[in-house]
Amino acid sequence: MRRSDLVQHTEKERGPIPRTSQIVFGERQHLLRVLDSVEASDVPIARQQAERRGLEELIHARTRELNVINTAWDEKIALVLSAEAKPEMLEKLVKQAPKTDYYLLRLISEHPRANAKTLGKLARHPYGAIRENVARHPNADGPTLTWLSKDPSQPLWYLVAFNPNTPQMLQRRLRDRLKRLGESHPSR
Repeated sequence: MRRSDLVQHTEKERGPIPRTSQIVFGERQHLLRVLDSVEASDVPIARQQAERRGLEELIHARTRELNVINTAWDEKIALVLSAEAKPEMLEKLVKQAPKTDYYLLRLISEHPRANAKTLGKLARHPYGAIRENVARHPNADGPTLTWLSKDPSQPLWYLVAFNPNTPQMLQRRLRDRLKRLGESHPSR
């Protein structure tokens, strides 16, 4: 079976997919799991060592690629995941991060200590999952939620409708919209 039989490629239609940190990090995580499997396998030692060397090379290559996307990438991820993460530090990381660091920015958009200013910046990121996290975040402010409710690329208005920080008038309008949608599509 060929790889092309397993995977649908749409690059010709949309162009090549950018190698964001989320993609590279995912590849590195998969390679680490394969390395674990190889090390736990009952195969001849010479084969196991050769496979381990090859996998370790690929893992190091992904780590270098992450550091090209954003210098000291693993350290920055550790900062965001630490219990000591401060709102100011999260804001600084957002300012410094390149737009292709989807993974770091997504983690910050989910962080309970991300402040309204940081979330306002993240609300304009091209990656939909980051905007979704901002739309549901309890620290998002009214202007950010209002802006997200108008996002034509995604139906974020639904998430905004249920965020307690959404301005009352907008919240009422969005919930009425949801109610009308429910009435026009009765359940069977």
